[in-house]
Amino acid sequence: MKDKRMTMFNFVRGAAAILISLAVGTVFIFLTFALVGGKSFGDCFKSTGEALRYMLVGPLVKKSGSFNSMGMLQVLAAMIPITFTGLATCVMFSANQFNLAGEGSVMAGGFVAALVAIYLPMASGLHAVVCVLIAAIVCGLIMYIPAILKVKLGASEMVTSLMMNYVIMYVVLHFLNSAFADRSKGSTQTFPFLETAKIAEIIPNGSKLSWGFVVAMVFVVLTGLFMYRTRWGYSIRMIGINQSFAKYSGMKVGGTIILSQVLGGALSGMGGAIEMLGRFNTFLWKELPGYGWTGVTIAILAKNNPLMVPLAAFFLAYLNKGCSLMSTYCDVPSEMIDIIQAAIFLFFAAEQFLSGYRQKLVVKNTRADLLKTAEGRKA
Repeated sequence: MKDKRMTMFNFVRGAAAILISLAVGTVFIFLTFALVGGKSFGDCFKSTGEALRYMLVGPLVKKSGSFNSMGMLQVLAAMIPITFTGLATCVMFSANQFNLAGEGSVMAGGFVAALVAIYLPMASGLHAVVCVLIAAIVCGLIMYIPAILKVKLGASEMVTSLMMNYVIMYVVLHFLNSAFADRSKGSTQTFPFLETAKIAEIIPNGSKLSWGFVVAMVFVVLTGLFMYRTRWGYSIRMIGINQSFAKYSGMKVGGTIILSQVLGGALSGMGGAIEMLGRFNTFLWKELPGYGWTGVTIAILAKNNPLMVPLAAFFLAYLNKGCSLMSTYCDVPSEMIDIIQAAIFLFFAAEQFLSGYRQKLVVKNTRADLLKTAEGRKA
């Protein structure tokens, strides 16, 4: 019963945070039309309503009223990398490790996979798998650095991981510019990937929904099983709940902390590799792609539960697509998604948000339990 009550509270709290965040976004959209567009008060309301239609309904339904199949396929395609970074963040946050290097790991994973896809010929089918596995191993080793610094030197993993993101970015850009760039192109990018390394689309219609989506869903299940059905996952969660208790109960705290961050790096690297091989023909990222930061929001929305990550990823991918449509057709900046994500993060991170409702819920249900117990004794 207590679990059901907390599930109910978490659902209400999450829904309230999302609705308030959308309301904040609506206010900013209105102000965009009022202050920048110079429209009348009535026109601002009309334009805001049109913008919200594109943001909330546009990815699902066309303006004509027909189902937007291409839009939904693009939403599912956008879920692929952020599902992996969401899973990675869930694993690390479950161990109470605020490692934020998933962003750099995505870029490194994409770069490593690209190099293997260009310079290491293999048979079709096997090639893409090897690219992704090598990227995962390299990124797991990269994430070992902040993990070992935390365990051996007590360095804050948040600080070291944030710094590592930019170290990774500039290292990748250095090698991209100096060693692996295709000089025949007008922009800085690698040579094209071999056809054997590309991850095919599920439906070859230009939506970029590759078989990586299926792989992502498989890893959602595998990560959920790992976290809730293995002793390593149990150790990670126990350390996150109470590290001192875990230490005195005999758990290998240092090794488990390292394990959680290495797994997080491997998952992020896989996401970057699959995104690169499934969506692009050459490596051309010149800055951090942003998937790692989105993964943090997804982990917060999912309450560090890997099985809830697809829902959170779908919500943010859908919202991102809606904001893109809104920006295209209504002259509203696409950065509106960043404002909404920031508001969601704010309300989810606020421990006292709806604490009064939680207290009333606990008191109400406790009173009901006491009455049931008293009635049972009388009977």
